[in-house]
Amino acid sequence: MSSSKQSYRPTTMAANGMITTPHYLASQAGLKVLQAGGNAVEAAIAALSTIGVVYPHMNGIGGDNFWLVYDAKQKKLKALNSSGRSGEGATIPFYQQQGYSKIPSRGALAANTVPGAVAGWEKAYQYSQNHMNGTVEWSELLQTSIHYAKDGFPVTPSQVYWTNLNLDDKDNEFRHLQRFTEFQKVFLQANGLSYRAGDIMKQPDLARTLEGLAAEGGSFLYEGELAKLMTTDLQLHGGVLTIDDLRHHQSNWVEPISVRYRNHQVFNVPPNSQGFASLSILNILNQFPLSNVEEGSADYYHLLAEATKRAFVDRDQYLTDPDFATIPLDEILSLRRGIQLAESIDFTSVRAFEKQLDPKGDTIWLGVVDKEGNAVSVIQSIYHEFGSGFIPKNTGIVLQNRGSYFSLDESHINCLQARKRTYHTLNPAMLFKNEQPYLIYGTMGGEGQPQTQAALVTRIIDYNFPIQSAIEAPRWLYGRTWGATSNSLKVEGRISASICIELERRGHEVEVLEDFTDVMGHAGAIQINQQTGVKYGGADPRGDGVASGY
Repeated sequence: MSSSKQSYRPTTMAANGMITTPHYLASQAGLKVLQAGGNAVEAAIAALSTIGVVYPHMNGIGGDNFWLVYDAKQKKLKALNSSGRSGEGATIPFYQQQGYSKIPSRGALAANTVPGAVAGWEKAYQYSQNHMNGTVEWSELLQTSIHYAKDGFPVTPSQVYWTNLNLDDKDNEFRHLQRFTEFQKVFLQANGLSYRAGDIMKQPDLARTLEGLAAEGGSFLYEGELAKLMTTDLQLHGGVLTIDDLRHHQSNWVEPISVRYRNHQVFNVPPNSQGFASLSILNILNQFPLSNVEEGSADYYHLLAEATKRAFVDRDQYLTDPDFATIPLDEILSLRRGIQLAESIDFTSVRAFEKQLDPKGDTIWLGVVDKEGNAVSVIQSIYHEFGSGFIPKNTGIVLQNRGSYFSLDESHINCLQARKRTYHTLNPAMLFKNEQPYLIYGTMGGEGQPQTQAALVTRIIDYNFPIQSAIEAPRWLYGRTWGATSNSLKVEGRISASICIELERRGHEVEVLEDFTDVMGHAGAIQINQQTGVKYGGADPRGDGVASGY
């Protein structure tokens, strides 16, 4: 039974510029820049800084980002890795001496990697100035975010939900965030309760931080007054990051990685991102003529879930900071490997996948295309919702807990070492047709990102779904939820009972969730008609976003 190509909202179409983000105020911030003549990178920075304020549980300047930037003038795609490295004092013995067998998920000890996000904005901005005729002042790009931090914005139901979930005082490993004074000061009302949807929330500390960044650029965070404030308070609470760690941070331009899919070239970012897993799934699917597989049938869901498991085995064996290990990417993404993994898929039964998949990854993805044809696919995150939960006093910055993903087992591929980048779920994608951007796409959601990317690509490329329909169509997620000890195949309620029964017959442990659950992440996409230049944008009803163009 194929998914309907109908959508609840229309695909947005525009001839000049297009942006899609998971929060409408961020989409507006980026659109304003595009309409004023700014390019895709400038619009992305305005949107990224804004969404860090208005969607603070999902991302912000205490996190990391990864970029794909297409420079239309030079016909060149560039990748930017702006994830932070662990502090020099963040070592396995440091945690073991304090009695830890794993890095705490929350608090000062969870915030052991440098926040790379602002350095990413700045590096992309410099490139845009030097190579893409960038015209907008840096400080101008941060004005919308400063406005919402200072004057306030209406709180979303999403923020209310995640705040309340994190007030559970019986769970000190993952929840109970009100034990951190600054968290309480920033995210709760004076009576200790969370804001309600529609309440105006102001973040005066964050506004001052953003004003400092607008005036002084990234140096304010990486070596200036803010660096002092952040590291002093972190160390006071037992944290490891130092000013030297911040000063040492570098964001790097890296070569994008890619595979063929049908007649297209699909691009992603290299490790320490899991981008190669997203490509590996497509490399496997490319060996199957999907014209013989009905979209939305049991075969369709089975095939995509099984391809995912195989790609994840390779990912988990190798993914870490490439400066610390050799990752045989050419082999993993080779046609030979694609064929080999495809041949191991049996349509009548499932393959067991032992490793418990991580259920977290609260993140935002956004895409922008400008009138010159420049394109940006960028993803920004603080890892768990509200990151480490630790906000250095008077800064308003929620520090990420991405470094809690390091292993304290020395033999583990992703073991903790000083100044190392951890295994990262973040991966923005772009698909080229005729050697130029055709589809700019991505999603939030940790382990779900490669799976949702495969859903978008197959539905748009193989089954000709309109953009918005492809985003809204029923989704699945192979993995586990909080507290569960095993992985299951989670499906949205719109997938029929008969298909679920057939999937169970083949050996899948099926778990039916709500029709449009946010567990499936917030996806987005922009498709470009290469003949007319018209952009088709879509945003996910599972989030709070819109696609806007002009």
